[in-house]
Amino acid sequence: MPVTQERSGTAPETPDEASGPGRAARALARIRAGLPRTGLAALAGLLLALAFPPFDLWPLSVLGVAALSLLTRGRTARQAAWTGFAFGLPFFLMLLSWLRVIGWDATVGLSVIEALFLAALGSGLAVTSRLPGWPLWGACLWITQEWARDRLPLGGFPWGRLAFANTATPYTPLAALGGAPLVTFAVALSGTLLAWAAVRAVGRGTARRPVQAAAAGLGAVAALLAGYLVPVPTAPADTVKVAVIQGNVPNPGMDFLGRPMMVLNNHAAATEKLAEDIAAGRVEKPDIVIWPENSSDLDPFSDPAAYARIDEAVRAVGVPTLVGTLVDGPDEQHVQNEGIVWDPKTGPGASYTKQHPVPFGEYVPFRDQLSKVITRLQRVARDFYPGDHNGVMQLGPARIGDVICFEVAYDEIVRDTVDQGARVLVVQTNNATYAKTGQPEQQLAMSRLRAVEHGRAVLIAATSGISAVIAPDGSVVQRTEELTAAELSATVPLRDGTTVADRVGAVPEWTLAVAGLLACAGGVLLARRRRTGADGANTAPKGTPEGTPEDAPGGTPAAG
Repeated sequence: MPVTQERSGTAPETPDEASGPGRAARALARIRAGLPRTGLAALAGLLLALAFPPFDLWPLSVLGVAALSLLTRGRTARQAAWTGFAFGLPFFLMLLSWLRVIGWDATVGLSVIEALFLAALGSGLAVTSRLPGWPLWGACLWITQEWARDRLPLGGFPWGRLAFANTATPYTPLAALGGAPLVTFAVALSGTLLAWAAVRAVGRGTARRPVQAAAAGLGAVAALLAGYLVPVPTAPADTVKVAVIQGNVPNPGMDFLGRPMMVLNNHAAATEKLAEDIAAGRVEKPDIVIWPENSSDLDPFSDPAAYARIDEAVRAVGVPTLVGTLVDGPDEQHVQNEGIVWDPKTGPGASYTKQHPVPFGEYVPFRDQLSKVITRLQRVARDFYPGDHNGVMQLGPARIGDVICFEVAYDEIVRDTVDQGARVLVVQTNNATYAKTGQPEQQLAMSRLRAVEHGRAVLIAATSGISAVIAPDGSVVQRTEELTAAELSATVPLRDGTTVADRVGAVPEWTLAVAGLLACAGGVLLARRRRTGADGANTAPKGTPEGTPEDAPGGTPAAG
């Protein structure tokens, strides 16, 4: 009669025990055992959120990466997925808390979707933690995760990239070499090397561990300081005098527009005040004027009063003006979000239509089905129709690259304008819905990174703030406060040269992202080889991951 070998050395369970209260008790015990790790992951996620504006505690971005690396090291893929989700959900809930203006259900829903990508990252970190050189593969996986989040679902949502917490730090100049992905990679590499230093410092084993820990620590510092070796080009080929108008809105929040023509009148009146100051000799006449997104709340091509009010203000100031407005789309169901070059003599000319409308904010996917369930979506009366070309336009003496609002978060949209000859970047934005929530500061940080990445001055024109003038090195030359009418005047550089990041494009991102995927595949193959090599005689206690590194913190990880 054959003898059955038990994995745990205990008597086999009867069918009643396997499916009865004993099984539930064991499941509860596993949950309790995993609670400390889950709590630590949630705390680490909150600390990572503090690295971003408006808090700007950027060193926490490195510590957040290190914490997730340690918490997932040596775990099974399923265990680490939960740890990654526990890390990601509080991170996004705090980072995206500005969505509460629309509703906490929107905040929670989007945070859950984004946290799923962190769950996948957690699994990948666990799988690659068994490979030689795992800190490098872990840093690559952060790029893989961001690459996916930037594109999926519905065009992606890039908020929360590590690079966007490091737009004024020693890592920032790396953007001129490889864009936002290279900045993220350097931050993540510092974090994973810091985790490796901790592992080697507290683990048991040879006398070489202190040396290895020190080497890992030095590697983390080297990744931090590497940016100081990168030249950031700022020399201008020419300059342009610019005025940025922030007319303000009647009421912040969902109903920021107020009555028709109110927002338009605010911006027209501020422009006419500028014209009076020029005539009186109080300020120098600019070469161009920038109005923000939605500065005209009515379509000037279908509303004669709106057309006349814009034309009157532009003629008063006497220079080409970039006007932000909504215009009717190709059919009755669509509207277009545009920046229009308005000449004081010839009127409206070239225009740019926003290419990347925001899902559920500017258009409703699956409208017929979802609007019946979520009645709030009916407030988006018409879907925004996407543009089909970039925002490179001639505005007076300046060849500008216009991007509208959230588009500044998408690498390829901004890069395309520079590739097509933009000498200065313009970000037209309307943050009035999210005034005083932290969202305008987060978007300002993204614009600072774009300045360094492309070696271009960036002009932010916001309806209610924050408007800003950003130099090509990422420094903020001028900025406004929120919910105030204001005007910024500055002479900014026009540049023709391109950075290394412009020339290499998306190659660094794709290379690093694919390297992360290949590392995951290598980790899976290694685990299978070990199982095969064990020849079916694995006697590890149930719940212990196979191939757990002997130097994993705390020895055998707890279940959960």
